Amino acid sequence: MAGMACDQVSTVIETVACYLRGWTTSSTARLVDATIVNVGYRSTNYWVISAGRSRLLIDLGWPRTMGLMRANLRRMDVPLAEIRYALATHYHIDHAGLAEELKQAGVPLLVAETQPDGIRLLNEWGRARPNEGVVEITDRSNVALSFAESRELLAGIGIAGELLPTPAHSADSVSLLLDDGSAFTGDLGPLRADEPADLVARCWRLLREHGLRRVYPGHGPAREGSA
Repeated sequence: MAGMACDQVSTVIETVACYLRGWTTSSTARLVDATIVNVGYRSTNYWVISAGRSRLLIDLGWPRTMGLMRANLRRMDVPLAEIRYALATHYHIDHAGLAEELKQAGVPLLVAETQPDGIRLLNEWGRARPNEGVVEITDRSNVALSFAESRELLAGIGIAGELLPTPAHSADSVSLLLDDGSAFTGDLGPLRADEPADLVARCWRLLREHGLRRVYPGHGPAREGSA
């Protein structure tokens, strides 16, 4: 998929870094009784963050697997009706394959400011490959979210954290960093030889500068520290 120009990426990362440095402790919501469970399958992790009965689903399944997603949510005692929002770390088939079906089931989709083009590209990819079963992602029930506004929205559902741009794997890639240092990083690698090493390093540095302690990746087990 087409990438974002390096100077644009730098601007987004630097803008968010400056914004975060401006937060004071009085602006920071408290994360109370949060739990994290994995409802993933087919080698991809789908994380649910719960603050009481208010929940956020991070990464959104493979196409044609809504039954499996529902079954895994039930197995982990996560009612689908309690998921307040769904967030894709990036719009590749294994991370956003159920985005539209989840909206149809009543879960609004958070769309970061750098992600509309990723949705467009996934829709184009799916139309060209109808056998893959990608349901086109519409604008209905999408919640547009700037990085600067992400803390306030998350606080509204009891989750203290920020959405950050980490566009190394793809231009639309984002990470969620909680105030306790938990980072949900999708496919932030390095995973492929064509990922710019300097950009990968800068993304990890941004996360470390803002308190990264534990990584919850899109594939593989959770781990301490960074890349």
